[in-house]
Amino acid sequence: MDLFVIRHTSVHQAKGLCYGQLEVELEVTHEKQIQLIRDKLSEPFDVVYTSPLKRCTILAEQLPGAEILSDERLLEINFGQWEGQLWQDLTDPHVEAWMSDFVKVQPPGGESLETVYRRVSDFLEEIRLKSHRRIAVVTHAGVMRCVWAHLVGIPLANIFKVKVDYGQIDQFTLQENSALDQWITRIL
Repeated sequence: MDLFVIRHTSVHQAKGLCYGQLEVELEVTHEKQIQLIRDKLSEPFDVVYTSPLKRCTILAEQLPGAEILSDERLLEINFGQWEGQLWQDLTDPHVEAWMSDFVKVQPPGGESLETVYRRVSDFLEEIRLKSHRRIAVVTHAGVMRCVWAHLVGIPLANIFKVKVDYGQIDQFTLQENSALDQWITRIL
């Protein structure tokens, strides 16, 4: 199965804002970015999965596909009480602990990276069992990095070494035997 994992287009928010699962507006250039993505992905998908956040669903609805399915497992990491604040302004004593071990430590009212990884892994293993030939997933940077960790075996502590830009498209193949999964290419 061909799996295309796509990050939503650029958002319009203050630089350095911790937004996680907050609804944020897209940049005014998002329509041009979506058209560029559509130009690269013109062949129809059997199904398009999307995070339920608006910044993802807007793109998912523009992709050529027979069906669009929203899945909460594709949500960005939940930063809890930190969402809506600038990273530089966070005074919570938990910030230092989280920075020291973002894999296991969760922000107050939020979730750890391990939790995100588990839900993304559950999603991937579920779609592996489907009979689809070509799938698109529209999601967020944190989820994309967890896809890399699950399919290619990157340790969670190293996932921020994987560059993920707005509108990025990574193509993978999922095999019945997960040991044969592959990253194919970065399309955009």
